[in-house]
Amino acid sequence: MNNIAIIYHSGYGHTKLQAEAVHRGAESIVGINAKLYSAEEAAKCLDELDSAEAIIFGCPTYMGSMSAGMKTFIEVAAKKWFTFAWKDKIAGAFTNSSSYSGDKINTLTGLFINAMQHGMIFVGLGIMPSSNRPDEMKQVTGPGPEAHNRVGSFIGPMAASFQIDPPGAPCIGDIETAEMYGRRVAEITLQFVRGRAQP
Repeated sequence: MNNIAIIYHSGYGHTKLQAEAVHRGAESIVGINAKLYSAEEAAKCLDELDSAEAIIFGCPTYMGSMSAGMKTFIEVAAKKWFTFAWKDKIAGAFTNSSSYSGDKINTLTGLFINAMQHGMIFVGLGIMPSSNRPDEMKQVTGPGPEAHNRVGSFIGPMAASFQIDPPGAPCIGDIETAEMYGRRVAEITLQFVRGRAQP
């Protein structure tokens, strides 16, 4: 089995639901063993992450950047950077905020840069905005809550939870987008693993 680690920080529970969806998606792929870690848990077992073929990072966007809980994990994990222990692992990222934008791009960019610092290979979302409901792109209100990639991100899933407590948010479209992303990262991970096995 090939291991994928999903490391998340969640302040109010919204990003945890997103992380669980990413986990479900990855776990649904034959040949993948996905494991969910809170940022706090992951910081305590860094060496365990060395055996993962892929690591997906997720956190809420607070005040236009990644949450302090994820930033703390990233700084603890810097000790892996010194030896490039995670070089050539597959990486991905996701985030959630309380509005459509919330400057979430800044959080995903930070998580992407972290992965690049480690020498990882980053996987984007790989679907168009409102991919399952393209006609909703032609209305002034934009895609509804059942649309996949309704916020229009390409780096990784972005969820918008507004001021709705979980499990009422994130909406079904955002959760399904996260699940699709977990599957995509898992499938690409297997492609790399099989390719590396070739003589």
